[in-house]
Amino acid sequence: MWKKNTLHLALLSMLLLAGCKSNIEEKESNNYQHKGDTIIVTSRTLNEKLKVAETQLLPYSKEVVTAGTVQAIPTQFAYVAPPFSGRVMKSYIHLGQQVEEGTPLFEISSPDFTSAQKEFFQARLSRELAQKDFRRKQDLIENGVSSQKELEEAENTLLIAEKEYENAIAALYVYQVNEPENMTLGQPLIVRAPISGNIIENNIVTGQYLKDDAEPIAVVADLSKVWITAQVKEKDIRFIKEGNKLNIEISAFPGKHIEGTVFHVEESVDESTRSIRVLSICDNQKEMLKLGMYTTMHFISEPTDMIHIPEKALLQGEKDSYVYVQTSKNTYIRRPVEVEFSKEGQAVIASGLQKDEKVISEGGYYLK
Repeated sequence: MWKKNTLHLALLSMLLLAGCKSNIEEKESNNYQHKGDTIIVTSRTLNEKLKVAETQLLPYSKEVVTAGTVQAIPTQFAYVAPPFSGRVMKSYIHLGQQVEEGTPLFEISSPDFTSAQKEFFQARLSRELAQKDFRRKQDLIENGVSSQKELEEAENTLLIAEKEYENAIAALYVYQVNEPENMTLGQPLIVRAPISGNIIENNIVTGQYLKDDAEPIAVVADLSKVWITAQVKEKDIRFIKEGNKLNIEISAFPGKHIEGTVFHVEESVDESTRSIRVLSICDNQKEMLKLGMYTTMHFISEPTDMIHIPEKALLQGEKDSYVYVQTSKNTYIRRPVEVEFSKEGQAVIASGLQKDEKVISEGGYYLK
């Protein structure tokens, strides 16, 4: 008897559930009809809940955010090393000092420089003697005493002496000796700043003996402009072009933004990170940016026209986002879309919609 009652209760429950399901399906069929991806709304009440908006073609600038590192511009950064072995006789600089190109940095005394001086003085003396001999031969031939052959030999000797003198001067110019005629034999060499900038490293010690392969003992850098290098993922590199503007954030100065310009986008991809190196140039007159400092880069692409729709129009399926596009009165079709960006109530669509199409902007979830 107990088993029979249990069976009756189970059958009654199944009938009740079937009735509820039938009511739900009937309600859905009374509101709208499905025909594949097409939905026809048949309920006036449901139709009043649906709001429709036209797609808009508006300018859109893609923002790519990545980390960056401050670096010196290579042409504005110079290591200063001794040109040959010798002893430091005097230092003219201190750390942080502003120097101009050609400013004396230190003096170094070396046998190598003394040899270059001797070669210069010898070449100058040989040239003077060759000039005197050539003038004398000219006078003699004018008076009929010397021969044309002797004059030509004197002229060749002078040409060789002139060339040796030029080579000796060129050797001194390598050492930045600008006025060799005023040089004294045995004087130390004055090493000068190769560029204008600040002394950012100074390891010069008076009396120190340096070898010709010694490490640089001073660094001069012009940091009024700096490079910021960033690694950009290859999927985003299409948004970055040389000449584009960008905003730079520094954690050391919260809320402070510095403007920069994309200087160069490298042609190769780093295979280990699948990213591309991007160099940006930035004004640094106030010296806020320090070498090696980390920054946050906000690259802003050139504006391009893209489809905009209300963010509420987007619905999420199992695999993709989609919208309902109105094809005629009370008739809509489900269409997948690729979303580029969504923020502040607006969604930017990369593909799937055209200008002036109408989409359900509110209430689309009633049709899911």
